[in-house]
Amino acid sequence: MIPQLKKKLLLLAGIVAAAVIAVTIWVSLRPSGPGVGFASGNGRIEATEIDIAAKLAGRVQEIMVKEGDTVRTGQPLAQMQIDVLNAQREEARAQSRQAVNAVATAQAQVAVRRSDALAAQAIVGQRESELDAAQRRFARTEPLSKQGAVGIQEVDDDRARVRGAEAALAGAKAQVAAANASIEAAQAQVVGAGSSVAVTEASIARVEADIQDSQLKSPRDGRVQYRVAEPGEVLAAGGKVLNLVDLGDVYMTFFLSETIVGRVAIGSEVHIILDAAPQYVIPATVSYVSSVAQFTPKTVETVSERQKLMFRVKAQISRELLQKHLNMVKTGLPGVAWLKLNPQAQWPANLAVKVPE
Repeated sequence: MIPQLKKKLLLLAGIVAAAVIAVTIWVSLRPSGPGVGFASGNGRIEATEIDIAAKLAGRVQEIMVKEGDTVRTGQPLAQMQIDVLNAQREEARAQSRQAVNAVATAQAQVAVRRSDALAAQAIVGQRESELDAAQRRFARTEPLSKQGAVGIQEVDDDRARVRGAEAALAGAKAQVAAANASIEAAQAQVVGAGSSVAVTEASIARVEADIQDSQLKSPRDGRVQYRVAEPGEVLAAGGKVLNLVDLGDVYMTFFLSETIVGRVAIGSEVHIILDAAPQYVIPATVSYVSSVAQFTPKTVETVSERQKLMFRVKAQISRELLQKHLNMVKTGLPGVAWLKLNPQAQWPANLAVKVPE
């Protein structure tokens, strides 16, 4: 039994040794990428997403696009019902006409008050003449009374006429002051009516702006990703109708370790190979490096643990290249991003840029 056991142990040891040798040879001979001047990370193609939402609460009347449609900047995408807004605009227009009429009425009142002021000023002139005549008569009769040529009663009558003329003149001047005050009041009404016109015009402009905003337009070139709402649905203010992806702002997000990311500069060259199209190599540049580590362990106490820190890196694909191949751009595709750490390094042939014609 013992010799058989030894044979089995020796056979098992030989198998283990052969496996270790095979693993060692595989590790030493396996591909290690283009060299030490490069690094790589796995990621997915992403794009900036835009929610097309209703500015005001209302009912969706029409949606002009389907999921997957490519849209251009300014293209109408959906229409909200505007019956209420149209009614509000007509109401504001009626109020504007009313305010304009109020301005005309106030201006007419100013003209009337000015006419009253002229009439009152004319009466003042008349009363001044009467006072002057009364004063002249009294000035003649008073000396004659002292000489006995005129009776005392006549002198008293002339004195009373002077005082009456003075009172009449004061009353006429008070009427002029009242007329001038009425002019100022009428002019204030004109200003107030003019302000009402400005308010109603602003209301019309606001409602018209809301009507324009009720037609939802694409803010940029992109592709419809989702139809969140359908015609007939009632949405609250800010309710989403569509979701777009900006096909001119496409990038791949991938992660690099702390030991590598410290050598990455903004603008560094990146070549992307997608799993779905391995025959192409897409050029990109580093546009963002996170300043906060991801996948951080609970405690970082050793060098090996610090090397586990991963930082998010974004590789931006040029807008010019994307515009040439809009129909081929798709988000969510996985792939590998190869990053050139050494500016002097040369890309190997299998990582040279190759894009669709």
